Amino acid sequence: MTEILEFSIAELMPDRKVVLEDQGVPAGMAVSEQIEDLYHLACRLLAETAAPVGVLREISASAFAHVYLGEGKNELRTPVGDIFDRADHLALFAVTLGARPGHEIGRRFESNDFALACMLDSAASLAADRAAAVAERRFSEMLHKTGRTTPATGVLRYSPGYCGWHISGQRKLFGFLHPEQIGLTLRESYLMEPLKSVSGVIVAGHRDIHNFPISYQFCRDCETRSCRQRLRALY
Repeated sequence: MTEILEFSIAELMPDRKVVLEDQGVPAGMAVSEQIEDLYHLACRLLAETAAPVGVLREISASAFAHVYLGEGKNELRTPVGDIFDRADHLALFAVTLGARPGHEIGRRFESNDFALACMLDSAASLAADRAAAVAERRFSEMLHKTGRTTPATGVLRYSPGYCGWHISGQRKLFGFLHPEQIGLTLRESYLMEPLKSVSGVIVAGHRDIHNFPISYQFCRDCETRSCRQRLRALY
């Protein structure tokens, strides 16, 4: 069954500290009044332009194996490839802020308002990530309400374009999920339109299946190791 997800902009608005860090301002550093004003203006513009919506659909492991294969460009071994067939439940998802935030960012760049454009770009990207996190949480809640979790269940999302899952995997993901129903399309480059969107698979199973070693070849090039932070949240 396909579920359309609705969000309030309030639950997606990113934290000030995170937005500023994304702009290169270290945590705890004093900022000028000008930067504070840019942050608040960016948040106001985001609230005025965003129209967040999402779509979620459960998928069997056998069906996901076909989706995950994509166009055959994945790394030989990836966390998703090693994990998904040990999952208890899987769901594909896509979320978007709609087209207007991207248009506003572009308009600000075109008018040489670079500082505000960059601040808004960070805020919108982080808000889209928060929408993906909310989709993950709602799938977890749905499984819990239907008695399909245990105290040891861990629920985490993974997206094409990361950790060895080639971005071309978007094509088959879109073919199964049909996120065009929420206004999402796919470019020839496999990037989503609107850009401030996130898609992927949500994997639910014993939390230990997500505890993969950071020994894959591509892990050496990863600068954030954000998977470790998300994994710690399961314990």
